[in-house]
Amino acid sequence: MYMIRKSPIGIAGFPVAPFNEQGNIDEKALIKNIQFLLDEGLESIFIACGSAEFQSLSKEEYEVMVELAISTVKGKVPVYTGVGGNIKTALELTKISEQKGADGYLILPPYLIEGEQEGLYNYLRTIIESTSLNAIVYQRDNCVLQLPTLQKLIELPQLVGLKDGVGNIDLNIELTQAIGDRLGWLNGMPMAEVTMPAYVPLGFNSYSSAISNYIPHISRMFYEALLKGDKELVSELYKNIILPINNIRKQRKGYAVSLIKAGMEIVGLPVGNTVRPPIVPVEKEHYQQLESILKETFKRYPKPNHKVLT
Repeated sequence: MYMIRKSPIGIAGFPVAPFNEQGNIDEKALIKNIQFLLDEGLESIFIACGSAEFQSLSKEEYEVMVELAISTVKGKVPVYTGVGGNIKTALELTKISEQKGADGYLILPPYLIEGEQEGLYNYLRTIIESTSLNAIVYQRDNCVLQLPTLQKLIELPQLVGLKDGVGNIDLNIELTQAIGDRLGWLNGMPMAEVTMPAYVPLGFNSYSSAISNYIPHISRMFYEALLKGDKELVSELYKNIILPINNIRKQRKGYAVSLIKAGMEIVGLPVGNTVRPPIVPVEKEHYQQLESILKETFKRYPKPNHKVLT
C-alpha cells in the first residue's frame, strides 16, 4: 500500500473515551462524538490518546476504539492512534493500529523512566521501524528530544511529525529552523489556543483543540482569525471564552480530560461526565462556571441549527 508521508494539518480532533454506567466504553456515544467532529470539519482524528485516558484503557478497549474510529471516519480524514508506555506495550499497539488500518500513530512518552537522548532515540526508533505507518513523536514530560536526536530520527521515512507539549520556544525555534518542512509541526500544549500565536510563525500548522470536542465552531473561528491576522477577533475570543475556560482547567490536575467531558455533557453530547482514576470529575462549582461560559458563548457566537443550551 502506498503511504502518503505527510503529517495532518489544521485542527486535530482528540475524542474522549465515553463510559457508560457500568464503566465500559459507550460505543454508540463514541461513534456519535467522532461523527460530530467530522461534521464540524476537523482535519484529523487522533483516537485512544491522552484525552481518551490512554493510560487506563485495556487492550480490548483500545482495539474497540480504534475499530470504531476507522469505521466511522471511512477515510475522510487521517486517523492516528496513541501508542506508548513501556516498549512491549507500545509495539503491541502499533501492530494493532496497522492491522486495523490506521494512517499512523502518535508516540506518547515511555513509562516512568527519564531516559538519556540515546535511550529516547532507541525507544522511538524501535517503535517507528516496527510498522510502515506514519509516526508523530509527542514531545513532552520525560520525552524531550534535542536537535541531534531528532536529526537522526528523521532519517526514518515513517516519521512525519513532531507534536510539542513542552512549550520551550528556544528549543522549538532550534528544531524548526534546522529541520524545516521535513516534519509537520503540531502544537500539543494544554489548551493549545492559548499558545498558538507563538507557534504559527515557527511553522506549526496544526494543533490539538480540547474545546473542539464541544465548541468546534469557536476553534475554527479562532484559528481562521489567527491566520488572517484578525487581532481584534482573536482578542475577543480570548477574553470571552478561551482564557476563562483555561482558568477553570488549571484549577485541578486532570481537568485537561474531565473538563472536556463536562463541556460535552453541557452542550448535549453523549459522553457521561465519568472519568477513571486517578483523574477526578469536574467539581460542581467549576462545572457551573463552564456552563455559564458556554451559554454566553452560544449567545455571542451562535451556531446554525444549534439545539442545546436553549
